[in-house]
Order: sequence, then C-alpha cells, then structure tokens
Amino acid sequence: MGVPIPPPPAFSDHLSPHQVIVRPLVTEKGMHRATRHNAYSFEVVAGATKADVRRAVEELFDVQVEKVAVQNRVGKARQSRMRRTSTKAWKKAIVTLKPESKINLF
Repeated sequence: MGVPIPPPPAFSDHLSPHQVIVRPLVTEKGMHRATRHNAYSFEVVAGATKADVRRAVEELFDVQVEKVAVQNRVGKARQSRMRRTSTKAWKKAIVTLKPESKINLF
C-alpha cells in the first residue's frame, strides 16, 4: 500500500497578488540577503499564507520562487509620558528565489 499524497495547498480566493504584498523591506540586512543568498523580504498581510506569498511574488515579479519563510512580528511597547501603547503587529515573508531568477528593486 502506498503512502497517501496530501492535496496541494489551497490559495485564498479573497486575496489578489496586489493585496498580499504590502511593501518590500529595504534594510541593510535585507540587501545583504538579496545579494548573497537571492532572498528578498516583504511585509505581507497578516492573513496571507506561504502559498499566497509564493503565488503573489511569482505573478508580480515574474520569477520562480524556491522557498518562503514567514515570521509574525510582535508590536513593540511604547510609552509617552503616562500613556502606554504599542506599535502594530505585522507579518514578514522572506522569499528565496531560484538561482536564475532575480528581482530588481531599484
């Protein structure tokens, strides 16, 4: 008896590629990752899955994605005089491309 093959991941029908990616993250660490490891960082919508991010990057930038890593970033606590607040929580996606693909951000 063979091992059952899981179904492919389902894409969210309610998110278009332009809605998934909020903005590219242009930082020193991100640029180092892009030049050395062909990995790019994006801020994505909190409800997006890895499959949604993969599909959005492939459609928007016309590249082939090798791997997607996702991080949920917690908002930092802030204090101003007597008031305590926090910055918003957000989701970060690090997308590694295949060696023949490249994204020109500038």
